[in-house]
Amino acid sequence: MLRRLNHTRLLRYAGLFTWAILGFWLVTIVFDPSTLQGGADDPAFNLVIGRWLAVYLSFGGVYWWITRSLGHQRRNWVDHVLLLVLTGCAIGVSYFSGTGLGSVLLMVVAGLLPWLLPVRVGVAWLVASNLAVIPVFVGAPWNFPPLIAVLQSLLYAGFSSFVFVTALVAMQQAQAREEQRRLNAELQATRLLLAESARVNERTRISRELHDLLGHHLTALSLNLEVAGHLTEGRALEHVTQAHTLARLLLTDVREAVSQLRSGGAIDVGVALRSLAENVPGLDIHMDIERPLSLDDPERAQVLLRCTQEIITNVARHAGAHNLWIRLWHEHGRILMDARDDGRGAAQVIIGNGLRGMRERLAEFAGELSIDTRPQAGFRLQLSLPVSTQIAIEVATP
Repeated sequence: MLRRLNHTRLLRYAGLFTWAILGFWLVTIVFDPSTLQGGADDPAFNLVIGRWLAVYLSFGGVYWWITRSLGHQRRNWVDHVLLLVLTGCAIGVSYFSGTGLGSVLLMVVAGLLPWLLPVRVGVAWLVASNLAVIPVFVGAPWNFPPLIAVLQSLLYAGFSSFVFVTALVAMQQAQAREEQRRLNAELQATRLLLAESARVNERTRISRELHDLLGHHLTALSLNLEVAGHLTEGRALEHVTQAHTLARLLLTDVREAVSQLRSGGAIDVGVALRSLAENVPGLDIHMDIERPLSLDDPERAQVLLRCTQEIITNVARHAGAHNLWIRLWHEHGRILMDARDDGRGAAQVIIGNGLRGMRERLAEFAGELSIDTRPQAGFRLQLSLPVSTQIAIEVATP
């Protein structure tokens, strides 16, 4: 079962387990009020049951929500606000219960900081949140001297820092694995594209050899047999005529074979593009590619490959989407692509290096790129690429 859980899910369930275990302290008080001095008649009893329960349950709810897609989506200000609420609930547990249980929950928070904040900000957040519990140790029932209270908070901060560093290492490894997955997918797609290009080049080479060598010799043979037909008589003429007919038939077959080899020399781009959609974490990619989707120019096939890779990378990193639909088809001498996601979208398009690079690649071959987006409506990209230079010239000519 553990093999089916990735690192982010394990972190989430470990935090929820720690939170649930702390709840047993509250259960103990409910069933045995005598654990508090004064028992159920103590005013502190209602304080613990009321306020403690409120911040405790709030911590669990916020933690469950903020870790729902940990590591898969780009964080925004809402997640930072929820992190502040989560930290406040952990500190409130200590204040309302008069215990150090809130510092234990701060360790759970420490496991989230590397995923939500820059390292320096996360370290400052960790130290400040643990120091905020000092008044709990100074007041009743602990009544620690201020120095001891500071040392007690720093002790919990040390435990939290260990959790923080462990989570930071896990996040860096997750990023390294994701980068490795992306590079492997790109490498596999490029390898498939190179294999298709090599196949096309080999067919072209064979057809050229057949045409230039065998076709030339068969043409010469046919001409010589035709001359021999004029110089011979009788039964020998019949054999020469038959040989001449066979030579012409063989020459026709060679020309048909050369035509078939050249006509089958297009690169099937779909084979390479489908490999890019495999095993992208946190994103379901639905590929609808015309079969076969062929291009004669390897450079144009490479442009389609890079553009598709850039679209998948952008959606996985920035869109906050769960699904991506990509459709490619051939129409009127152009390869058309329609890509859309169900992410958060944006009020206006900000052209980054990725989109700028896509437009530059497409413009080099007279291609076009259009972008449509609205808040909470995802992104939609449509691109077109002429399958040949001739078609691009015809489209550009008024």
